[in-house]
Amino acid sequence: MVFADLKNDFVFRRIFATHPDLLRRLLNDLLERTGDQAIEALEYLPSEQVPLVEGGKLSILDVRCRDRAGTTFVVEMQLIHHRGFVNRVVYNACKSYSGQLKSGEWYTKLMDVVAVSICDFELWPDAQQKKLGLPPVPMLSRWNHVERSSKTEGLLQIQYAFLELPKLPEQRPETDGVNLWAWLFVHAHELTEIPEDLSPGPYRQALELANQAKFTQEELNTYERVRDEIRQVLEIAAERWALGKTEGRAEGKTEGRAEGKAEGLAEGEAKGKAEGLAEGEAKGKAEAKRDTLLRLLARAGIALAEDDRTRIQVCADMATLDRWIDNVFGAKTAAEVLS
Repeated sequence: MVFADLKNDFVFRRIFATHPDLLRRLLNDLLERTGDQAIEALEYLPSEQVPLVEGGKLSILDVRCRDRAGTTFVVEMQLIHHRGFVNRVVYNACKSYSGQLKSGEWYTKLMDVVAVSICDFELWPDAQQKKLGLPPVPMLSRWNHVERSSKTEGLLQIQYAFLELPKLPEQRPETDGVNLWAWLFVHAHELTEIPEDLSPGPYRQALELANQAKFTQEELNTYERVRDEIRQVLEIAAERWALGKTEGRAEGKTEGRAEGKAEGLAEGEAKGKAEGLAEGEAKGKAEAKRDTLLRLLARAGIALAEDDRTRIQVCADMATLDRWIDNVFGAKTAAEVLS
């Protein structure tokens, strides 16, 4: 048997956007809801996703649902740690919260929102936490407002949960729960059969739904297309900083050496090298970012008018280029990217 990658947009939605019992179990495990607090039933809410057979949005996916108590859950699988990711999660959660009210309605109608992000990267690396003198953030972290002095938990209307998959321990978990979900997200596509000791229930059902032998040809084609898109975007993201760093250093050394030699003095040479290095590195980074942006747009199938292309090619502002690159993920038009 060959199993599809559960982190793939198409596969994630095939399993969790069409099987509410599986999504309910995933949420109960991630949010540690048991007993009276357990989610008993879910209804799906509209999201901005295209139909399943048409593929995904490169690396961003969301499934929106509501339980009987009225709490809204926004669940996403995120493969790339782009700038502003956490800010976007907070923004979308707040938008989901405030968007419940129609004009003139009472604020008492607002119901809680929980944003759940499954990340294929570390948001709070252990080494970084240690360097800052802070305790490590666990693989599954849950966040809400806490009063600073008394540590009283309050303002629970918007809550967040992050599952950082790279923090998964190497050994397979022996018990059901969060660790087993994380293990399936990381390792399902490496399996050739369903483990015999995997008990019947949601985990086994999720694997069975990921069995490529049960995909139609159209579903297989969609899965492979989305897989290729994800691979390409991940490769480009990896190149994004490497290109700027390498090209900038090379160009800076060349320009700095030329300017320094022209002055003919040791002080001028040193100054020229320093200034040339900085200017050349900036130019190299900007060129690399422009190239990355154009390739991302092409991969995403976003057409550019000649004015838009010129605007990109003449832009040398790093912050603007970074913002445009981040905007590509999930965008459908050039206007959305270049906003």
